Amino acid sequence: MKGNVVVLLIVAICLIVLVAGAVRRKTEWLLNMLLRAVLGMVAVYFINNFLAGRGIEICVGINAITFLTSAILGFPGLAALYGLGFYNLL
Repeated sequence: MKGNVVVLLIVAICLIVLVAGAVRRKTEWLLNMLLRAVLGMVAVYFINNFLAGRGIEICVGINAITFLTSAILGFPGLAALYGLGFYNLL
């Protein structure tokens, strides 16, 4: 009887540790994604201003799609957005 209680106690402690680690990792992942999205929108703003100053007519909008693209893909997502803009210019 005591052996079953000890095993259940060990399993419960392991589950608590696993859940705490998952919550911490998920929070870190969400914070990383939010940081990439905000920095991506700031980069879009400055790149748009830079290109407009040079007379290049490519403007990537700041909206939900570009926000999610920069959040999920990061810098390659921004490059893809501007690549599509250049492609449409041709």
